[in-house]
Amino acid sequence: MKDYENDRRHWIKFESLQNFRVKGGGTIDGNGQIWWQNSCKVNTRLVSYNFINAVTFYECNNIIVSNLKFRNSQKMHVSFDKCADVKVVRLFVAAPENSPNTDGIHVTATQNIQISRCVIKTGDDCISIVSGSRNVKATDITCGPGHGISIGSLGAGNSGAQVSDVVVNRAILTGTSNGVRIKTWQASAVRVSNVMYKNIKGTSASKVAINLECSKSVRCHEIVMQDVSLASQRPEYVEASCVSVDLTRRGIVTPLCSPN
Repeated sequence: MKDYENDRRHWIKFESLQNFRVKGGGTIDGNGQIWWQNSCKVNTRLVSYNFINAVTFYECNNIIVSNLKFRNSQKMHVSFDKCADVKVVRLFVAAPENSPNTDGIHVTATQNIQISRCVIKTGDDCISIVSGSRNVKATDITCGPGHGISIGSLGAGNSGAQVSDVVVNRAILTGTSNGVRIKTWQASAVRVSNVMYKNIKGTSASKVAINLECSKSVRCHEIVMQDVSLASQRPEYVEASCVSVDLTRRGIVTPLCSPN
């Protein structure tokens, strides 16, 4: 860990590249176990510590990342930051269910990204989408264990943020703790709009399988759920939690949100 004192955020970084491809069937293994042991989420006696992401694409345009395996990242496995026109195809991402902050695919401030035919099993979000991201499509995703597919969290410290035009289509979630989730901090100026979840099925490891929590000061709008069915892994009912969201349901959606 001491070898990364000069850069506490990145292990492998691709920066300012155009028309670039990363492919080939190999494995990128972060050997994250030593890092996780030093996480305050694992050992509460430790102070918060910045961990490095395994692979980061920063300010890259027209890129394809395909046919790769990612294992045991120190923190997030692969991150797209301020990129445009991205295709992510056939990735396999795996880390233990109890590994902290090991998001599979993280999307921030990125436009026009297509994620398809990926299998993700980690200790955090399979896919996380955060501020400044637009035109995000995730198709044929197998997710779990892990937290699920998330927009957010957004708006910490009353900051502004915006995510729009997101489609999650044909996903199988297995034993995820949050299922499908939108999370914004209350009283924040966050705008989440035009989001569609469709053809999603699977199981939840927690009671709340659908969790849409938007700021009461700025509602999430144009949120659509179509043919979404999430059941409990255990012999109990699951529920949906929806706060300050304008939601349209199509087809069979279960569990259902109460009016909010």
